[in-house]
Amino acid sequence: MVTHPLRRSLFPSELTRLTQQLSRSSSSPFAAFSSSPRHQAKPSKPRRHIRQTPERILDAPDIVDDFYLNLLDWGSSNVVAISLASTIYLWDASCGSPSELVTIDEEHGPVTSVKWAPDGRHLAIGLNNSEVQLWDAASNKQLRTLRGGHRCRVGSLAWNDHILTTGGMDSLIINNDVRIRDHIVGTYRGHSQEVCGLKWSASGQRLASGGNDDLIHIWDRRSSMAATHQWLHRMEEHTAAVRALAWCPFQANLLASGGGGGDMSIKFWNTITGARLNSVDTGSQVCGLLWNKNERELLSSHGLTGNQLTLWKYPSMVRTAELTGHTSRALFLAQSPDGCTVASAAGDETLRFWNVFGDPAEAAQLKPAPKINSEPFSWANRIR
Repeated sequence: MVTHPLRRSLFPSELTRLTQQLSRSSSSPFAAFSSSPRHQAKPSKPRRHIRQTPERILDAPDIVDDFYLNLLDWGSSNVVAISLASTIYLWDASCGSPSELVTIDEEHGPVTSVKWAPDGRHLAIGLNNSEVQLWDAASNKQLRTLRGGHRCRVGSLAWNDHILTTGGMDSLIINNDVRIRDHIVGTYRGHSQEVCGLKWSASGQRLASGGNDDLIHIWDRRSSMAATHQWLHRMEEHTAAVRALAWCPFQANLLASGGGGGDMSIKFWNTITGARLNSVDTGSQVCGLLWNKNERELLSSHGLTGNQLTLWKYPSMVRTAELTGHTSRALFLAQSPDGCTVASAAGDETLRFWNVFGDPAEAAQLKPAPKINSEPFSWANRIR
């Protein structure tokens, strides 16, 4: 574990001194356990060793401690984007190289959300003044600004091919086609307070939204074009804001959701029928959720009282690991492209990397690398 005493130093200089390539770790997170002679007839799968300490810790000074924002993302090009106050920093996890993308001026900032496009090159940045900027991170060039949709800050973002979905404090959810000048192509209306969670399903046909009104909505992609803007399902069983949402990678219509400090539960939903399948009391505010892409496991991040990350076996929801170290609520979670490493950022001004979901080499053998479609930005230089 790498730490550094200069907590107030700027993020880029800290990265330069602290970071090393994630791939340099030579220790395997898998440990084989010998079985009893009585059970040797059927070979058992080696039990995975889960390291309880972070691979590294980076300073993240001035990160905004706000439950309703989304300030961390890890793109398909293996670059982490994080907002510290009004500045977006990028860290290339392949080589440990840091860079500064942009500092937003006081009139427009601070930054309230960040989200990589599927191509891993283009970054959407939601702002406090209701605008969303689109940047080409490879060339450090701003492509355009999306205006006119929201009236308040944009705290949540989700990509679906060429559609960028934005959620605002004004309770609106807007679909923006980034290829065209008149970018607003649909609006979902159903929340009465700030939208703080947005996730598209893997198929791109259904959108889950969570809000400060304690509600979850499931939307059909086509319904934003309709006059009624009607949701498919409204889930009303949480008793606090719902920010944590995660579609299951091995069961397409299964959604996990987490409730805030007045709820503290993880709930599972059948999004075809809208029925709740299970509810687990975690004992603390649920800030984030991530599924293991290779095993039937779910990772949750929490606020008071533990500020921990908890690994659960699904569907039994038996706790298999507790990852501790954050001294403030672990608000922000992001997953590496190979699905094995998780980054967590907290109000304690640290960014921590955990090898919680297995060995990258073994994960790579399980499935081929996804094909990246850069088409949504092929005409970006013509958009004004």
